[in-house]
Amino acid sequence: MQAETPVAEIAADDRGRSSGVAAPIPGLVWAFRIRSDGSPETLPVDQPIAFAHDGLLWLHFNLADARAPQWLTAANLQVPAQARLLLLSKDTYQQLHTVDDCVYGVISDLLRDIAEATEDTGYLRFIMTEKVLISGRYHPLCAVDATRRELEGGRRVESVAALLETIVENVADTIDRIADRLANVLDEIEEQVLSDDTTDLRQNLGRLRRTCVRLNRQVSGLRIVFHRLEQKNPGDQKPALRLRAGKLAQRLDDLHHTIVEMRERSRLLQEELHLKIEEQGNNNIRALSILTALLMPPTLVTGIFGMNLKGLPLADLEAAFPWAAMLMALASLVAYFIMKRCGVIR
Repeated sequence: MQAETPVAEIAADDRGRSSGVAAPIPGLVWAFRIRSDGSPETLPVDQPIAFAHDGLLWLHFNLADARAPQWLTAANLQVPAQARLLLLSKDTYQQLHTVDDCVYGVISDLLRDIAEATEDTGYLRFIMTEKVLISGRYHPLCAVDATRRELEGGRRVESVAALLETIVENVADTIDRIADRLANVLDEIEEQVLSDDTTDLRQNLGRLRRTCVRLNRQVSGLRIVFHRLEQKNPGDQKPALRLRAGKLAQRLDDLHHTIVEMRERSRLLQEELHLKIEEQGNNNIRALSILTALLMPPTLVTGIFGMNLKGLPLADLEAAFPWAAMLMALASLVAYFIMKRCGVIR
């Protein structure tokens, strides 16, 4: 294999054949070769992949497949040792490093379900050299899958840095779509809160706030990574590895502002909802207190006439019960007018 090839030959058997040429790469999810004119070519993962070429190569691995870390460990990759360690680690701290004509790091993405993006966070690990992008994940991710579909649709990529930028832009697009959906849900919840229909709102609003916090944490970490890269700005880096950190940071700043605004809005709505629920509880307690106060005088009357003692009034009358009923009603009426005059009943 040529010396300028970014991935060196790997011993596949006792005869010293290169597994990069003679055998399929294990744990590979997909592979693309991007020609010198920027046009992508899908490579079959069940066939050998030649590393000697005049374009770019993108290899995406399923790191949950035990064969993939074994291959990446055994491969003589011409990358720094710390880059390989980070690629094979399970570190969830978002980071981006530039060293020795190599860019590597960990960025967050949203996990992908069969049908659509979920609200759970996953992580993409990558090593980028001038000719090769090696990426890996432990769970299916949205942004890399969207990038794959774009390449299959014929999208041209100028450099390996532009390929990574496309992945980051798709991360932002996915979060932006979820933020739009959450904003619509937040509008519906706000309408219900204003209409005093608070049925099942606490659980829905709590779930929405939790999602906003997760998205905010994800976008905050990602924007900090690219702001640091923009400030560092290594001038001796090769043009193919120079990321447009400022442009990506600006896009992530706008997205971060939107999510923070939505998180604060949901917090205020939750506080307003708690006040309404508390007010409803106070109204219920007040109604119960008024009802108790209205029933206390009749209860006193029935208690008096229920005493088994001599000399009780009306005890010898045939029409004693109607008179006792009238006394109970009159007692409640007197209590009602007293509370109304005092302002207890409005």
